[in-house]
Amino acid sequence: MKARGAVLTRRSAHQAPLTDWTELRAEDPVEIVKHAQVVTTGRVEEVSLSGNVLWLMAEGAESRRLFLKSDGVLVRRA
Repeated sequence: MKARGAVLTRRSAHQAPLTDWTELRAEDPVEIVKHAQVVTTGRVEEVSLSGNVLWLMAEGAESRRLFLKSDGVLVRRA
């Protein structure tokens, strides 16, 4: 008999937003999501000790971007 409830596959667990940004390390590839849309992708440059601020080395024309958890953005591993 199959278990009831949500079971995360490796793919869906990979796509789940991180609630604790302090789990991220420099160079981790991530996607920044806001309003269910991917805003940008890149690699983590730095995360504040509180886990509320993230510096991203963005891919493309943008070099660095700052994201605040209080702005309602979600971060998920790419």
